[in-house]
Amino acid sequence: PYSPTGPRRAPAWPAPARPSPLGSRSAAPEGGAGWLGALRFDNLALRSLPVDASEAGGPRAVPGACFSRVRPTPVQNPRLVAMSLPALALLGLEEPAGDREAAEAEAALYFSGNRLLAGSEPAAHCYCGHQFGSFAGQLGDGAAMYLGEVLGPRGERWEIQLKGAGLTPFSRQADGRKVLRSSIREFLCSEAMFHLGIPTTRAGTCVTSDSKVVRDIFYDGNPKNERCTVVLRIASTFIRFGSFEIFKPTDEYTGRKGPSVNRNDIRIQMLDYVISTFYPEIQEAYSDNSIQRNAAFFKEITKRTARLVAEWQCVGFCHGVLNTDNMSIVGLTIDYGPFGFMDRYDPEHICNGSDNTGRYAYNKQPEICKWNLGKLAEALVPELPLEISELILEEEYDAEFEKHYLQKMRKKLGLIQLELEEDSKLVSELLETMHLTGGDFTNIFYLLSSFLVVDSDPSKLEDFLKELTSQCASVDELKVAFRPQMDPRQLSMMLMLAQSNPQLFALIGTKANINKELERIEQFSKLQQLTEDDLLSRNKRHWKEWLEKYRDRLQKEIESVSDADAWNAHRVKVMNSNNPKYILRNYIAQNAIEAAENGDFSEVRNVLKLLENPFQEEGATAAAAACAQETRSRLPYSSKPPLWASELCVT
Repeated sequence: PYSPTGPRRAPAWPAPARPSPLGSRSAAPEGGAGWLGALRFDNLALRSLPVDASEAGGPRAVPGACFSRVRPTPVQNPRLVAMSLPALALLGLEEPAGDREAAEAEAALYFSGNRLLAGSEPAAHCYCGHQFGSFAGQLGDGAAMYLGEVLGPRGERWEIQLKGAGLTPFSRQADGRKVLRSSIREFLCSEAMFHLGIPTTRAGTCVTSDSKVVRDIFYDGNPKNERCTVVLRIASTFIRFGSFEIFKPTDEYTGRKGPSVNRNDIRIQMLDYVISTFYPEIQEAYSDNSIQRNAAFFKEITKRTARLVAEWQCVGFCHGVLNTDNMSIVGLTIDYGPFGFMDRYDPEHICNGSDNTGRYAYNKQPEICKWNLGKLAEALVPELPLEISELILEEEYDAEFEKHYLQKMRKKLGLIQLELEEDSKLVSELLETMHLTGGDFTNIFYLLSSFLVVDSDPSKLEDFLKELTSQCASVDELKVAFRPQMDPRQLSMMLMLAQSNPQLFALIGTKANINKELERIEQFSKLQQLTEDDLLSRNKRHWKEWLEKYRDRLQKEIESVSDADAWNAHRVKVMNSNNPKYILRNYIAQNAIEAAENGDFSEVRNVLKLLENPFQEEGATAAAAACAQETRSRLPYSSKPPLWASELCVT
């Protein structure tokens, strides 16, 4: 759930244009679609993997199967919030010609789950997972439904899913629904990540309705009715690490087990399907040796995952819930929940309000993804012996991450000519300077392309320092960031308990959390005496020190080329194509959500268009440039967040 504190305006929804076509409790049978009639289904996954034969309804254990057949539950008066034409083009759908309103109504009807497309076979996928480090047993698609696999215009295969379309056998105590605010966030971020060049699942449409579910946003006993909303998700596959954990025997810590223990025959089927379908070059190279084939597959997903998390780190993206069931078997960013793009640089930034221990903090993401790969390795035994997979993980993951991370950071800094050992230190010192000054991660990188490498005019440097420091946190922003979070009496009690009864303390708190709170109190106290002038002076000093090192490093680039002007033009071009001007900041998403909750979908569509051109290079579309002017709060989309955005909480 995601919402700032404070009151909300009452939604003022327009009357629906037409009544819902369904009054039944399950989706209408396959119908003749117009614009969507061109979709060609070929559902290979259901032919290749075991499907549950039971027709029992309601949440239940699903042994011996990878999928269960389901039916979407209709919603009242579905209507389109937004659609991504670039994502839908993967399926062979071009921009609707003629009656756009009719095409949008058709998309709302079929992509809400109210009617099924010819050839679709709705099913829910069974998987398990380690959640926050503990094995949770059977999880599965509790709110998502596989519709089928669509063949694209070049013969490529795309799985399409409806997320939020109703109950499945894996819904547990939930209702299988998603709401408008979380659906808008997933829809926008899926597309934002793609246009940033980061491997991701895609989002084709976002459809809301008049159907309501009750949600307690902050888990504080104040529930409210929210609109059921469905997102059309698109990927080559939604199989994940946790898909292979359905075979796990009873866990020694949680006592839970997978639903398909001792079904190694299904594990073999899954490996055959995954490798032959998504890693065909590996299948072809090792067709006569399954151990070598499985080792090559594990090596490849290890390297893909390392590169993926390196890309996250380089744009300040925090996933928020890096459980094994949220890790893609083909190396995509998957399952957008309480994610967040970091604003003020903080290596310990936590985007998920429910992550009390900081397990999935920004700086922990690389090691957590490696840990998750270790759990995948365990799940592949005996088809891949652990001694082989563990050696691959140790030899490949860290090296691939560090290599890709540094390559990307060199591009972000315009280090395009030479690769020097000192570059890693320069990057570390940049991030430390950002941390010391509360610099905005995205905007600082974006500004660096305008740094003049050769300039003897001191006023130019002063102007640049002024720009940089304008992207650093103010005293008021720092006070919000370091505001103590624990009641003094509670902190005092926890400190005494840590001394007198360490065992009990370990059950209700951690030393790391207490130390962080003590550090917060100390910083907050210092801020009471700090003036804006003192802060500005300190920040300028820090940035001037780093810029001198940066200029020295750029000078070495110049000395290695024959044409300094051509080098500089290329440097700026590379930097501008690797440092986005626009990201999906929480406050931008919140502005769009609030407008949509009041019946106005234009801001969602404007933000989507903007995020399709995050780098804003020469040649950016006029439409993107036009919608980039101002947000609903009258701030440019590229602005660091306003003070009120510090109160936003995502759980």
